[in-house]
Amino acid sequence: MFQLFINNLKTNLQKPLPGEEAQFEMAHINREKLADLYFDYKNYRPSAVLILLYPNEQQQTSVLLIERMTYDGHHSGQIAFPGGKAEPTDIDLQATALREFFEETGADITPTVIGKLTPVYIPVSKFMVQPFVSYVEQKPNFSASAYEVNALIEWEINHLLNPETVKDTTIEPTPGLKLKTPYFDVQGKVLWGATAMMLNELKWVLKK
Repeated sequence: MFQLFINNLKTNLQKPLPGEEAQFEMAHINREKLADLYFDYKNYRPSAVLILLYPNEQQQTSVLLIERMTYDGHHSGQIAFPGGKAEPTDIDLQATALREFFEETGADITPTVIGKLTPVYIPVSKFMVQPFVSYVEQKPNFSASAYEVNALIEWEINHLLNPETVKDTTIEPTPGLKLKTPYFDVQGKVLWGATAMMLNELKWVLKK
């Protein structure tokens, strides 16, 4: 069943991607205005994330998420995919995604990358994020970075496909800035912003 799921996903990823239409379904109401206001076409920072799919102990297809540590920064404490900014030693953005994945999760299995989604620009940090989709045939053993990761979260894909998982809230990412936004309810945690936009595009791809 899992391999059939992956084969179908790989086929769908080779078709035209839904792009911003899918992404903006999970964007906060000021997203487009902020992107236009803060998009620096010359100085954006290339970065990448890895979307890892695998069968869990119950043989349910799951996606790996991380809860970032609390720190003085734009993405403090957020639910996200493993990933980060490109380094000069990375040969390409796929290498960036894999390097960050191993640094943050300590996984003992190398994922197979089967495609990518539409890049997402993050206005507040000026990251241009390229999501890569990957899988492993069995759940890895993880040893999360104590410096960067507060928790690893295993989320079954069937929750992503359940419309009741999408809710609305008001976020205050910085003092005085309140944003009304949709989010995915992930085990009682709020998954919003760029990661929610990427997940929603994956959701659309899965439903093709």
